[in-house]
Amino acid sequence: METFITHARGMTARIAERREEQETFGRLAAGQSPLALFITCSDSRVVPSLITGARPGDLFELRTAGNAVPPYEADRPASSEGATIEYAMRVLGVADIVVCGHSHCGAVGAKARGEDLAELPAVRDWLDRQLSSELPADDGPAVAAAVQRHVREQLARLRGYPCVRERLESGDVRLHGWYYEVHTGLVAAHHAETDLFLPL
Repeated sequence: METFITHARGMTARIAERREEQETFGRLAAGQSPLALFITCSDSRVVPSLITGARPGDLFELRTAGNAVPPYEADRPASSEGATIEYAMRVLGVADIVVCGHSHCGAVGAKARGEDLAELPAVRDWLDRQLSSELPADDGPAVAAAVQRHVREQLARLRGYPCVRERLESGDVRLHGWYYEVHTGLVAAHHAETDLFLPL
């Protein structure tokens, strides 16, 4: 934690030393105009700015256990995830939505392997509600097939949100499914025409 504190203390000085940084952060104070909504896992090994090279203000991020997108349900109270998606669509007007799953995902792996999560009731209940019971069984550490299936399902769920569907129909937003390999840095993208994930 001390490393984080030391870095935070030096933030003001680092910005003050570089004109480019002053301009960037000054612009951010006036408002945000992110390029994409980036939906990914809470896993500490997945760092969106590192994967994409994004600068501050480029990505509007939504992180959940297992990069799960709750299904849209008009007759139920809004979720934090749903509110984030709606804000990205109707206020920020992002042009792209990325759902990024990753190898070695603990959430998807637990579901795919049928692990006993009795000691983690909140995790168990979240995964039971948000992850498909039809994920392919996968005993390997990367759980690639299960994660990729899960990413496809989250893209389908996004299409169920009225705010997303409207902008898809008008051609104002694009959906992207990504699979990130933690151990190699490889990023593969879903291709709807073949239903395959291929390296970018």
